[in-house]
Amino acid sequence: MIFRQIESGGDRNYAYLIASSETKEGTLADPSPDPLKVMKAVKEEGVEIKYIINTHSHSDHSGGNDYFSKAHNNGPATFINCGWNTEVKDGEVLNLGELCLEFIHTPGHTADSICIRVENKLITGDTLFVGKVGGTYSEMDAREEFESLKKIMTLPPGTGVWPGHDYGVEPYSTIGFELKSNPFIKRLDDFEKFLWLKQNWALYKKKHKIK
Repeated sequence: MIFRQIESGGDRNYAYLIASSETKEGTLADPSPDPLKVMKAVKEEGVEIKYIINTHSHSDHSGGNDYFSKAHNNGPATFINCGWNTEVKDGEVLNLGELCLEFIHTPGHTADSICIRVENKLITGDTLFVGKVGGTYSEMDAREEFESLKKIMTLPPGTGVWPGHDYGVEPYSTIGFELKSNPFIKRLDDFEKFLWLKQNWALYKKKHKIK
């Protein structure tokens, strides 16, 4: 498998290149805000992009779609989960050469948020960061995120966590690391404690010297 995490500008955004090492067929996840940096990685790997996947609809994750629809050097690609072509369902699978990409619906940060699982890696978008979780805008959203996080925390502890932004102490981690160290994940046994932390995150960060 070809797998690259790409610093793509914006607010410390990450894009991801996933491709079959056998067929060189690939997909891009969240190729924004600077699609030119993403295209550079595609050219370096010699990959033909078949799919563009957005982990959610916010413009810092989907804003590169227009570039790839008009200026894609490898011809048209199918857009997934962005309202352009194909919206995926929880548990749906996409085959890419020898690879199998599984989509996990993880609403909370947005209603359309998904994570992408491929082999032992999980691209989490803005659902889960290293040591943190995605922002929510209401108690209902927080409840949805709480349930989504509980779902992905059942994955094997060695599963890599590859977030949508470089907001944590490291650019990536594992499910096991998050279970042990993420203060939000430690509160997945009690929604009220989880909600309190979201509502008091600035104070908690200051007290515990978290950046």
